[in-house]
Amino acid sequence: MASVEGDMTRQGFTATQALEQMVASEDEGPEEDVSEEEDGEEYDPEHDDDAVDDEEAPDVGNAAADDDRPGDRRADGEIYLSKNGKIAWSSVPCRARQGSPPGGRHEAVAGPTAQAAAGACDIASAFSLFITPRVEAIVLEATNREGSRRHGDAWRGMDAVDLRAYTGLLILAGVYRSRGEAAASLWDAESGRPIFRATMPLKVFYAYSSLLRFDDRETRPARRAVDKLAAVRELWDEWSARLPSLYNPGPDVTVDEQLVPFRGRCPFRQYMPSKPARYGIKAWVCCDARSSYAWKMQVYTGKTRDGPERNLGARVVFDLTEGLPRDHTVTCDNFFTSYELAQRLLADRGLALVGTVRKNKPELPPALLATKTRRVLSSAFAFTPIATLVSYLARRNRNVLLLSTLHADARLSDRADGKPALILDYNRNKGGVDNLDKVIGTYSCRRMTARWPLAVFHNILDVSSYNAFVIWREVHPDWMPGKRNKRRVFLERLGKALVRPLIERRVTLPRTEASAAVVRAAREEALCGTLPDDGLDPDALGPRAPAPEAPAPDNRASKRKRCQMCPSKKDRKTHTVCGRCNKYICKDCSRAYCTACANWGFVRGGTI
Repeated sequence: MASVEGDMTRQGFTATQALEQMVASEDEGPEEDVSEEEDGEEYDPEHDDDAVDDEEAPDVGNAAADDDRPGDRRADGEIYLSKNGKIAWSSVPCRARQGSPPGGRHEAVAGPTAQAAAGACDIASAFSLFITPRVEAIVLEATNREGSRRHGDAWRGMDAVDLRAYTGLLILAGVYRSRGEAAASLWDAESGRPIFRATMPLKVFYAYSSLLRFDDRETRPARRAVDKLAAVRELWDEWSARLPSLYNPGPDVTVDEQLVPFRGRCPFRQYMPSKPARYGIKAWVCCDARSSYAWKMQVYTGKTRDGPERNLGARVVFDLTEGLPRDHTVTCDNFFTSYELAQRLLADRGLALVGTVRKNKPELPPALLATKTRRVLSSAFAFTPIATLVSYLARRNRNVLLLSTLHADARLSDRADGKPALILDYNRNKGGVDNLDKVIGTYSCRRMTARWPLAVFHNILDVSSYNAFVIWREVHPDWMPGKRNKRRVFLERLGKALVRPLIERRVTLPRTEASAAVVRAAREEALCGTLPDDGLDPDALGPRAPAPEAPAPDNRASKRKRCQMCPSKKDRKTHTVCGRCNKYICKDCSRAYCTACANWGFVRGGTI
């Protein structure tokens, strides 16, 4: 290819004309061979050495540009060949960009879909957009099968109300920052939270945690032979298919990885030393760069039987951007970015790509890798008909390379560091997935577990609660205006809404007065038909279904104890417990009432 360039120059071609001739006559080369380090499990794509920090201070003077800027070159520019000799880069922008969206970027209408806006009538219903009845049915079927296998006829069975209450307690534990706290302390009579004892006994919570399953363990070995994610595959596919149907991402999306902390035994557990947790389950995420809504997710199950997957980064980006409307821009780090990927995204799907590039990529021209003669804070550009490449010297021996099919010129910012507009756009949109990790980690419902399917289920709940919050916030923009703790309030009300049905149907009162007061308040709300406080106009939500009639209180306790009203010397034993104060009372210290009078007494809050 170098001889072709020399012949064109001797025949009187300008550099730009030579570029056009070389690109037109270039044959397709073999598929790019990505190194094993790039595609292996041990690589941490978040450890991006090419990322540019806006607050980073250079170690040399504040030089705005160097002698190699496009304005100082000849009008016809120069030709730079890539290291593999297959791509010709020009030092000046190409006259026309082939395949770029006509008229620039199209600002797509971002936000919840019509289905999501219609379904988010209250906080609980916004969450149920993701944890649907079908998702609940998968969990209930597998859990009840496991319960029957272990306990036989003694297993009472778990229904949807029990599962929602269990989920609500996990969410409330995350709201109260109790992720590392033992469950026994949450149920403690003195230091615990009353709502936990009011919802279910601690031994029931432990039973649900140990029995929770997501597939049939009898058929799992056959499925696991071809699918490492067999233990949660049906649940994951059903849940992940809901994500893109409920939200339209904005013009910029971010593709990156997420690490779910887990240190137990897992066939595809990853080690990432740059992550706070270091060990865990990796998931690829495509999210909206502005709101961090998780639009698509995919669990990484490690190496295949044939070894590390080739072109893993390109395959992940293609999978996660499937169905994304045209004229969107994908921002990613140097684990994913390549010239071939940028070319395919633009040609096949009309998507632009902005990302950092590794210096060992064969499509890079050596001229942009040399930094010895360049000034700090200087920029060098190279162009093809579809892409722009920039080399920015952030500090001495720190050369940052970025590739973009969105930018077509060599614009620099007016900042003191002289960063190109391409780098500023990358810094603006690169943190979508990182912000998602930060916000769900603040109030995560994760509990300590030795079973990796349960860790995946906890992450599903975390992502679902955050996505539900994004939809709720955009459907109801006037909710809690000016408040900075909206997400904490949202999660707290969500958890209480999920546990309320189980509290209302409790037959006996908890033994602690604080928890018993929670149950009595829930019964009173159910009888009076009061709405949960979502901060909205009750009339705007339509009529509420009539509250079910409260069950008659059963004053029979499980243990026989001494009457607490009689003198101790009488030593009268009884099973009867007062439905109001939860004290043991004998026949002489109690009175009998019918169900209607007893319920009326609970509603009025007084004695009859």
